[in-house]
Amino acid sequence: MRIHVTGVAGFLGSHIAEELTHREHVVSGSDNLSAGVMGNVPRAVKFYHADCLQPSGLFQGIDVVYHCAAHPHEGLSVFSPDVITKSIYGASVAVFSEAIKAGVKRIVYCSSMSRYGDGDTPFRETQPTKPRDPYAIAKVAAEETLKCLAEAHGIEYVIAVPHNIVGVRQKYDDPFRNVCAIMANRMMQGMRPIVYGDGKQTRCFSDVRDISGLMADMAEDRRINGEIFNVGPDEYPVTIDQMGRMLAEIIGVEWKPIMLPDRPREVRQAHCSSDKIREWLGYKTKYSMAQMLKSLVGYIAERGPKPFDYYLPIEIKTAQTPKVWTERM
Repeated sequence: MRIHVTGVAGFLGSHIAEELTHREHVVSGSDNLSAGVMGNVPRAVKFYHADCLQPSGLFQGIDVVYHCAAHPHEGLSVFSPDVITKSIYGASVAVFSEAIKAGVKRIVYCSSMSRYGDGDTPFRETQPTKPRDPYAIAKVAAEETLKCLAEAHGIEYVIAVPHNIVGVRQKYDDPFRNVCAIMANRMMQGMRPIVYGDGKQTRCFSDVRDISGLMADMAEDRRINGEIFNVGPDEYPVTIDQMGRMLAEIIGVEWKPIMLPDRPREVRQAHCSSDKIREWLGYKTKYSMAQMLKSLVGYIAERGPKPFDYYLPIEIKTAQTPKVWTERM
């Protein structure tokens, strides 16, 4: 098949594209390089420097589009709702519209665990969506728009819900997202890690190596049209404090975090059930939490820790805005 991956120079997009090339699909990809880097793009992928808000001509002759491109900054969206919403909802609708116009047969949309909000855990695909912040609202709105357009125009779609992905090629100098990478980058520079609230928030982290194959299956499996899948492990939900302690031990530093107030609208308990994807696509977790964190630390060590890159604007600055961002701690 001929497959296009948006956000192909980013973390998840590059891994999906790489897996698709291994399966001998003809793969192209696009990225505006606002956060992605050319070094992430697999060599077999035909690359287009383009923004998803203006995707004209990208999908001609394409069978399947993976829409991965986004500013996936949930916490920041409360303070920069305009830029985050445009990158999620505005860009998604532009991609869907252009793909349908070009005659694409299937769209695989990368949504977010944030769609479940503070619903009962483990989150299941049958639960109602309960978005709590602008990022999550935009993700759910994009899902609903995709469903509407797919039904109206007779194309296939699959909605993937990956959660808290960690691994090689992750942007670890991003101060706004990827808690494992932020903590590792700080500790490897001799800085104390940041913990919001009491650190008892529960998450489940996904090794990118465990999910890239499943994501590639979503282009190929004809049974799953119109389905939503949580993508990632559910065996070891951990608290932020537990994860941080594991990272500190791997890096070889003392766990002595800076404790800051809770971020507004942050969900306290958030982890998913993987029952559906086990049943439908045979999902199995291959990498443990420790293996995942060691892979991340090894990647950062190889490339070198970096100063944080404040590449997105903070639109709303109030007493609620985390000072780690406003003061660039």
